[in-house]
Amino acid sequence: MAVNIQPLADYVVAQQEEASNKTASGLYIPENAQEKPKTAKVLAVGKAVKEVKVGDRIVYGGYSNTEIKHEGTEYVLIKEENIYATVK
Repeated sequence: MAVNIQPLADYVVAQQEEASNKTASGLYIPENAQEKPKTAKVLAVGKAVKEVKVGDRIVYGGYSNTEIKHEGTEYVLIKEENIYATVK
């Protein structure tokens, strides 16, 4: 998926993965009680990013992430230091 947002410096543009609406035991979780997942797919990287590349699935945290909506799609801007791991 191509995105026409180019992050600067050590930021990445990612798209959050969908939250599960069912627990492991089969109970349904109401939408207002679901936590946002902290995993995302990287769609674009800034020039100073060293550890991740486009297409990686990442686990991230931090409070300085910025959620944006561009052309009807939601994205999150994440500073590289807030990326904790890649997921295979």
